[in-house]
Amino acid sequence: MRLISTRNGASASSISEAIRVGLAGDGGLFIPDTFPEGQLSGLSVQTSLKETALALFEPFFKGDQLESVLPELVEETYDFDVPLVNPHPGRPGVFALELFHGPTGAFKDVGARFLLRCLDKLGDPSAPFTVLAATSGDTGGAVGCAAEGRKGVRAVILYAKGRISAFQERQLTCWNAPVTALEVDGDFDACQRMVKAAFAERALSERHNLTSANSINIARLLPQAAYMAWAARQAYEKNGVKPGLIIPTGNLGHGVAAIWARHMGAPWGPIVLATNANRTLADWSISGRYEPRASIATLANAMDVGAPSNFERLNALPDDAARLSVELVEDRAIRARIKADFERSGYVWCPHSATAAEALSRMREFDLHARPWVIAATAHPYKFADVVEPLIGQTLEPSEALAEVLGRPTQSESCGADLDALRHHLNALNETA
Repeated sequence: MRLISTRNGASASSISEAIRVGLAGDGGLFIPDTFPEGQLSGLSVQTSLKETALALFEPFFKGDQLESVLPELVEETYDFDVPLVNPHPGRPGVFALELFHGPTGAFKDVGARFLLRCLDKLGDPSAPFTVLAATSGDTGGAVGCAAEGRKGVRAVILYAKGRISAFQERQLTCWNAPVTALEVDGDFDACQRMVKAAFAERALSERHNLTSANSINIARLLPQAAYMAWAARQAYEKNGVKPGLIIPTGNLGHGVAAIWARHMGAPWGPIVLATNANRTLADWSISGRYEPRASIATLANAMDVGAPSNFERLNALPDDAARLSVELVEDRAIRARIKADFERSGYVWCPHSATAAEALSRMREFDLHARPWVIAATAHPYKFADVVEPLIGQTLEPSEALAEVLGRPTQSESCGADLDALRHHLNALNETA
């Protein structure tokens, strides 16, 4: 398989090269030149998550230098549970795909672990790759954890000052070398612009072997598409009807991963993207016009994205493959949904997962009962205890992995919201290496 740019201006690339550079040379995102439609249609309910991942990866990595180590990479990536549970005893057809049982309590653990392991295999310890990760919440923690102790890759995490929860900030700043956390005096979109500008400056990019760990990197999307494909098959076998999926999304990487899985043969029916008050995708779904805008702060801060990068991948798909709907959920509804569902069933959503639960609650009874529905539960609620605990009237306990994070020391560096400031920090890394 060859990978091409969404903007049609870059030459085709192998999967290893796409992972190395992150972004195509013309500024676009890598997509397959021909989608392996039907690749996943032969899988059964007995096919494990790891087997599903290997089946999905096969056409992308066939003939690539990483092909021989794929079983090892998959074994290390999916080494924690991804359970499909029923959060509402009174609704047997509703499931939560719990994606928060990894070391940093968020779905991004899966993609980050796979990507950083790929880069470590491809990298040279004497001139390691430098991963730039702009994060609106959870990406940076997952990347930092996955990069810690690696030799062929290092990580530089950019996060927006004052725009993430206290626990998220701790989780971004607690990792040992080769990880650096930069507190940027700007919002998430500013962090993204800095990362893109660094890639666009060829001399800077080559000097530091820059690559990306955001969902613009295809090695983030593919392992997420794998658990989406596995979950679809599990839910489909409940009654032989293609399940619906409701997925919280901000930068659209997770949403695109699910749509790619369906396009490759995973038995998903309708896919609903739940967004917070950042209206870009919701307005596009109504008007057909994509109009990026500045992001605004919400309770579901990892979704605070006004210019979702992965829209280019969505827009590159045929209309029949990209079919979806978008539900916008404001903060008031997020709070109400967390409280109501806890009172009804005792199940606790994080603010991001609550956007999907709220979208489900707005569904017509006919649509709700026509098929099973799966909610992507994207983060452990403890990470947002300051929001969740007052709503449910109880103290949340951290998972074992999150408790370990609380015991770590933290450190970060202040950074201006422009390329010059980022350049200074990158150059300092080489001087101290």
